[in-house]
Order: sequence, then structure tokens, then C-alpha cells
Amino acid sequence: MSNPKSAGVDRRRFLQGVGVGGTVAATGAPSRLFAQSGTAAPSPSTETNQGPPQSSALAARHTDAVRDAILRISREVWATPELSLSEFKSHEIHLRELEAAGFATVSRGTSGIPTAFVSEWSQGTGGPVIGYLPEYDALPGLGNAAEPTRTPGPTGAEVGHGCGHNMLGAGCTGGAIALKRMMEESGTAGTVRVYGCAAEETEGAKVYMARDNLFADLDAALAWHSAPFAGAGLVRLNAFDQIRVEFHGRTAHAGSAPWEGRSALKAAEMFGIGVQMMREHLPPSSRIHYTYQAAGEAPNVIPDFAQVWVIAREADRGSLTGLTAWLSEVAEGAAIATQTRADFIHFFGSHDLLPNEPLARQLYRHILAVPIEFTEAEQEFARGCQREMGVPEHGLATTALPFLVDISAGASTDVGDVSHQVPTGVFAWPTFPLHIGLHTWPVTACGGMSIGDKGSLNTARILAACGYDLMTDAALREAAAEDFRERRGGAPFVSPLPPDRRQPLGLDPRFIKTGTDELFADVVT
Repeated sequence: MSNPKSAGVDRRRFLQGVGVGGTVAATGAPSRLFAQSGTAAPSPSTETNQGPPQSSALAARHTDAVRDAILRISREVWATPELSLSEFKSHEIHLRELEAAGFATVSRGTSGIPTAFVSEWSQGTGGPVIGYLPEYDALPGLGNAAEPTRTPGPTGAEVGHGCGHNMLGAGCTGGAIALKRMMEESGTAGTVRVYGCAAEETEGAKVYMARDNLFADLDAALAWHSAPFAGAGLVRLNAFDQIRVEFHGRTAHAGSAPWEGRSALKAAEMFGIGVQMMREHLPPSSRIHYTYQAAGEAPNVIPDFAQVWVIAREADRGSLTGLTAWLSEVAEGAAIATQTRADFIHFFGSHDLLPNEPLARQLYRHILAVPIEFTEAEQEFARGCQREMGVPEHGLATTALPFLVDISAGASTDVGDVSHQVPTGVFAWPTFPLHIGLHTWPVTACGGMSIGDKGSLNTARILAACGYDLMTDAALREAAAEDFRERRGGAPFVSPLPPDRRQPLGLDPRFIKTGTDELFADVVT
């Protein structure tokens, strides 16, 4: 494994040049990024000097051949945004294009998630197995037209792809289809597998799939994410727990006889105060955020029920286990103090994202091989979004960041569980303006026009090319495997899901059936 400090951007430099939501606090050109931070830009990396891999041009040709399918996925999923665990049309769009391209549907409703699936194509005997991880769920409140202003989209403003999953999914599925064509042309043996990764924004399907060991036979998994810049490197994201805390009290007339009641709301409030008292003693890597989901109905009635939704994050699962246990003690203490009862329901969790240096460097070589080009009309669209958001009008990034090293961020992803089972490569590509964060309406707006089209097509090319490298280069596979073993260690994979949690807590009861046949008969038209 090469020295991660040998070339690229370290954590201090990266954080000096990055703002809210992971946006670059400069124009996108690395030289200007470091000029603003007062830090000298690093020397060119080895990837810059190596030149583009031969597979890049081959992938470009085959990606162009399936251009229409890639754009259909991105545009149709964008036009019919669906929330997590409800992506009925979206997952069918992916399956339709995969089946038309010759992939076989291995499973639907995979691992207890109605909108998850696995699809694959194989050629020859044996050979590597490479997985792709498309996502396709949208977010509440971020519906927007493909306009640089806050304007309701095709289905209104209630739901929209403010995290770019329409493009993310199209790039991953499109990359898999293009890789199949490359392998057919060369006669390469191997298996291309596509995992329909539903509900990434809430209770991600990847975590349930990992518990079922569905990634265990992969040689590598590949994915990407929308960003305001292009980049790859050694980036870690936090482990993640989701918790529901329910407090049960006793109702009473708040004016006539409040002493007869026991307020669940007061218990929830005390729990919140307890969390604030924790913060002074938490390491910088810790994150706790929560919202009150239920807090009573009327002020003249003592509430007998209150509910808090808590998200906790830490640098790794071991540290997070201790943090979650402390939160449980705070909940119990609040219940004791208010003579109520607390139910502490830890219903979901994921691992930290484990980087893989050989895969990250190979992906970075492919990033450098693809021009980042936008028209003046696209740049003006981006500047229009920036004007509306009140941020500097620097448009879209046109230069990749230097290779990133030693980066730890506070966000989380269910890709983490995949990365703890198999070598996993992830990269970023610009699909929305600088100074704009994810989970905002400009991401939705850009994803529905030519800026988003370019993101879907360019990432499909990068993913197909890197997938082909893995299929044909045993040394690259072994380097990725060795890096994975070194970072992962010898401990067995243990799912963060509670053993009794077989399906997502947020799953609509009408979709919970005993069989998988006709699972969507009552909702899909």
C-alpha cells in the first residue's frame, strides 16, 4: 500500500477549503482553493503523471452506446421522486433497463425491503464479481422544477431529489450496463451485479443486505455521489445509530389535578436536557441530533406519551456503541426523575465508511481522464441558483480536487456496511454549484437538466472503466483486497442491526406480507 501522505490533500487542508454540506469554499480550481486557505497546493499526484488508463476510452464508447438508457433512468426517476421505502416506480425503472440490457433479476423485495433488488449478468466460468450500488430515494420538501429558482417540480414541492440519487442511480446502473458490453466485446469472464439500494436516506437497504451477507462474494463494490466537485481519496464517514425514545406517563387534568398525572413530555424534555449535559464531555468526532416527534395534544391535558427521534454518530462502531449506551442511561434517568417509563428502541445503525486506497487511486485516475465541461448556459444556471441562495456566484467546478488523504467527516452512509465486508471504492462528481450543500433545492433543480445528464453519463463512464480494470487486472484486485484486510482487521463482521429487527421500522404495514410474490400488486399501476 502506498504512503497515504505521499500526495494529495490532508484533513487540515481539506477542512480549510470546505464549507457547509461539503461544498468547496472556492471556485473549484485546486490552486484557488489553497490560495484562499493560505496553504500551498500539493505537488501533482502520481495519478496525474500516470495518464489515463486504457479502459477509459473504451468505457466512453460503450457508455455512449447506452446513453439513452442512462438518461431515461435519471430523468424518469427525477420526474417521479419517491421517499425512502416507497420507491415503487423508481426501482422498477432500474429493473426495466437492466432486464432490457440482458441482466437477470435475482431477487425483489431483497432482505425485507420491498423496493430493494439484486440483478446480475455473468459470462464465462468463474471470474471476478463486481458490484454496483445505485440509490434512488428522494427527500421531503425538496421538489423543484429544473429552474434556478425555488419553483415546484413535476410533482410539486413535497418530494424531490435533493441528494442527487436520480443521477447516482443512473450512473451506477448505467456503468454496470456499459461494463457488460465491454466484457462481451473482449470475452472477459466475470459477473456484474447491481444492488438496488433503497432507502439510503433513512433505513438503508445496504445494511440489511450486508447482514444477509449479500456482498460477501464480491471482489469489489463501486459507487459515487453527487457533489460540488470531482474527487476521490481516503475519506472516512461516521458510524451511525438511529433511536426512538418513547416515554409513557399518566394523563390528568392539568388545571384541576395535575398531581394525579405523570408527564411524558417532561420526561422527554429532561432527556433533551440530559443530552445537552453530555456534550461537554464528548470527543469532537461525536454527533447527537434529535427531534420531538410527539409531545402531547393539548396543554390542559397532562401528556401520557412523548417520543424523541435521535441520531447518534461516532468515528467507528466501537465508539458509537458506548455513546448509544450512554443515551440509554440518560433516557432511563429522565424516566426515573419524572416517574414515567422509557422505551429505548435502537432500530437502525450502520458502520463507518472504510476507504480503500488502491480503488480510490484508480477511480481518481479515471476522474482525471474525463473532462469536466459545462456550457455558459449551464454555468449561468448554476450562478442563478447561487444568487437565489445568497452565496458567491462562482458557478460549477471544472477542475478536480487533488487526491484526498486523511479526511474524516461527520456525515454517514449505509455504504459503510458494504465497505466493512468487501473492498469499496467511492468518488464524487460535480452535479450542482459550488457553495451549495446537499439536501437543498438547487441539487434537485440541477439534477433535472443537462447538468444532471452530464453527471449521470460521466460517472457511468468512470464506473464502467474502473469495473473493467478490476475484471481484467488481478494485481489491482489483490492490492484492493490487501488494503481492505489491513484496514478492516481480522474481527468478523457484526451487523449493527438489532437481532430482532427484520424489516425497517418505517416500513408501511401494508407492504409487510408473508411472501414476495405480488408484493406491490396493490400499489403499482
